[in-house]
Amino acid sequence: MHARVVGIPDLDGTEQVAVVIDVMRAFTTAAWAFHRGADKIVLAADAGEALAIKEGNPDWLALKDGAPASGFDLVNSPGLIQEADLTGRTVIQKTTAGTVGALAVVEARLALCASFVVAGATARVLADAGADPVTFVATGEDGRAAEDLACAEYLDRILAGEPRDPLPYLHRARTSPAADDLRRGRRRGAHPTDVDLCLEVDRFDFAMKVGLEEGMAVLRSLRTRPDAVSDRAR
Repeated sequence: MHARVVGIPDLDGTEQVAVVIDVMRAFTTAAWAFHRGADKIVLAADAGEALAIKEGNPDWLALKDGAPASGFDLVNSPGLIQEADLTGRTVIQKTTAGTVGALAVVEARLALCASFVVAGATARVLADAGADPVTFVATGEDGRAAEDLACAEYLDRILAGEPRDPLPYLHRARTSPAADDLRRGRRRGAHPTDVDLCLEVDRFDFAMKVGLEEGMAVLRSLRTRPDAVSDRAR
């Protein structure tokens, strides 16, 4: 399999298969939202668009990164969302990097959003689709975020069929500037468990696929093994 890792500024619209990675925290939070019952996640380009979408759909819940803000119901934190009851709900998600990257590749033939918590399922979708080549999009720090690069390389090793001990990759993520910022409270809207929750490999048994639906970028869970429910995901 041929693969490349790029940042959002390097995307040129020719990507046919893309995996958009935001470990800390957009696509860990999104995975938790699905686990807590969300039906779908609508991705917004900015706060204004998120609030406009919600105005037209008042029953939907708006989520953003940073501190809580008027008009938004949730914040981009797995630690804060893990107890929320989202059964059957639609969530509108806006973040600084993750949703921006997903919107940039939403028209690709296959576009997935990923983090460590859905790594195995993401790799299975790619393998089942015979995806080649694959563009991994490291969204943080214009493609330099250590945690996103580590996750991309981990996925690449899985797809290559090589030994894949996750610990070295998790160490890189755990010692990243983003993890340090979260631990030290430099990011608003964070929870003390966020870093640990972002580093749970294969916490969930579904992947997350993004595509256009009625003109909106919609993220949906994609269970790769319908008859399998991991102990940790119960």
